[in-house]
Amino acid sequence: MARDLARATGGILSYFTRHRTAANLLLVLLLLAAAYSVPKMRAQFFPDVIVDDITVQVTWDGAGAEDVDRGIVQVLEPALQAVDGVIETEARSREGSATITLEFEPDWDMTQAEADVDTALDAANDLPDDAEDPEIRNFRWSDRVTDVVITGPVGVDQLANFTDEFVSRLFGVGITRTTIRGIAAPETVVEVTSLDLIRHDISMREIANAIAAEADTDPAGDVSGSARVRTGVEKRSADQIADIVLRSDDDGTQLTVGDVARVRVEGVDRERAYFVGENPAISVRVDRSANGDAIRMQRQVEAV
Repeated sequence: MARDLARATGGILSYFTRHRTAANLLLVLLLLAAAYSVPKMRAQFFPDVIVDDITVQVTWDGAGAEDVDRGIVQVLEPALQAVDGVIETEARSREGSATITLEFEPDWDMTQAEADVDTALDAANDLPDDAEDPEIRNFRWSDRVTDVVITGPVGVDQLANFTDEFVSRLFGVGITRTTIRGIAAPETVVEVTSLDLIRHDISMREIANAIAAEADTDPAGDVSGSARVRTGVEKRSADQIADIVLRSDDDGTQLTVGDVARVRVEGVDRERAYFVGENPAISVRVDRSANGDAIRMQRQVEAV
């Protein structure tokens, strides 16, 4: 009777019961497939929670929280709630500023959403005259993939060149969301004593404004639609900053920054720069975005 029952039973379990070699072979194939897949599996402690938000911030200096709520939030929030894809809004009014956060539906086109929010803000023209224009901030989800440390017995400038080349190669294969950290950028320090300010009858604000006006060139238009013209000469080195004229007297004498202040350039600080042993190091952080691709490239230079 046992033989008749075995013959009447069908299916894959019955087949493997009668053919033990096939069952062992299938087990080996499953183990090989698992061994091949394990290195390709992505493991993480917490699941990806992707929330696409757009924040609108408006500054109104000198206004109280109630005035900000009445004059800004109550004007902008109804128009922003009508934007396609918005599922939730949160508004905060504080002294001098208002913040409105918009949460959109999952997988919503955030590029189009940002354009729709900008259009809605343009239509809301009843803001107070003293309030600044609304600022739009689009926060996109990202996840750290890896950190690459580049180091060696070379100077910081040469190491930075190696890092730029590495980032360019990543960009060439489609990895564009990277952040460079650990570069000790030089810092120019202008020191002025109170006695020198009194002696030369000048203020720190006047010195700062003079340096800011000479540090960058100014745009002066385009030539033939391709070349861009800029006026002035950039003054960034310590000697150039020291030669900036602060005041010209009637007798032709000039008061320069070097006459009033001490200008120096600080170098690498081991407390803030990256080092591996005695060698400088630069870290390149690689992130991925919600769609698996990089959406932009960030470069962060940490000043010393």
